[in-house]
Amino acid sequence: MATNDSSYQVHAFEDLAVGQSESLMRTVMERDVSLFADLSGDANPIHLCDRYAASTKFGQRIAHGMLTASLVSALLGTRLPGPGAVYLSQTLTFLAPVKIGDVVTARVEIAELVVERRRARLFCECVVDGKAVLEGEAWVALPPAQPKA
Repeated sequence: MATNDSSYQVHAFEDLAVGQSESLMRTVMERDVSLFADLSGDANPIHLCDRYAASTKFGQRIAHGMLTASLVSALLGTRLPGPGAVYLSQTLTFLAPVKIGDVVTARVEIAELVVERRRARLFCECVVDGKAVLEGEAWVALPPAQPKA
């Protein structure tokens, strides 16, 4: 494992192992939901309107599922495998809503390594208060190892 100039951990494919994992925690704030709605164009009132959301089965506003899933993307791109990894595919199952103020723990774990193609399959999950709110699987491709300086 090497560190490049930007302080990100850069993992060579050869340094990866099945079972290796990384996680991050993030509190979902009102501003996150508003900014995500602006960025994505998803202005569903279940995310943005207290009155509308109160009439739904959730009883209050919830975060966009893809906002929660973006925490997985953050892990893949910055921690495991990290910079240089190319996101190839992602499956997602949304198991429960994430509410404003929830603390989400996102976690990825290497489930399989395909040496011939320099690919990794990772189990992905997000948890709130010990309960899974999202599960899925990602495939990433890794570039060749950088020559040692």
